Amino acid sequence: MLLSACTAITTGTASPSNSSSVTAATPSDHLPGPGVPKVDVPIDISRFAQAPCDSLTSIQVNELLGAGVTPKAVFNAPGGPSCSVHPPQVTQAAVLVIFNKVNDRGLTGVYQAKYKFFLPLEPVDGYPVVAYGLVDDRASRGGCQIAIGTSDKQTVDVGVTQSEENIGKKDPCEAARGVASYVLSNLRGGK
Repeated sequence: MLLSACTAITTGTASPSNSSSVTAATPSDHLPGPGVPKVDVPIDISRFAQAPCDSLTSIQVNELLGAGVTPKAVFNAPGGPSCSVHPPQVTQAAVLVIFNKVNDRGLTGVYQAKYKFFLPLEPVDGYPVVAYGLVDDRASRGGCQIAIGTSDKQTVDVGVTQSEENIGKKDPCEAARGVASYVLSNLRGGK
């Protein structure tokens, strides 16, 4: 409004200029971004965003963290609807699945965020995966967060924190890829 007080008004009819113009693209027009792997077969994750704990079966949860563990859904988590699994008898072992609603840029958003820890991983069942974080927690805490591209606009994030006794015995990013394999199978209807 301040600029309009100082700007001269020209009357007449607007018409395109003879010079070439560039149309502003919306962020989702050019996905995936440069260097970001394309998701060839998108998965509709909308049903699972409504029931995030359906992303892992009870048998899979028992295999990952032991019997008697109850997954907990959080629908208003900052990153999007999530399911956390944490056995009460172990101090830090946990699995977290997030149906990311931070942006609609899929893996492009992760690639462009410039995380201090950023590691593209082998795809899981053909779906691109990247490990990321503010710090690399693999050796110190046994933690790893990965994003799986389920379409060029969406990701499902899987976070794994190993129990203290398992830190250093297996790469937590590989453990997260194992969880991602279960999640992807369930998302595609193998559940």
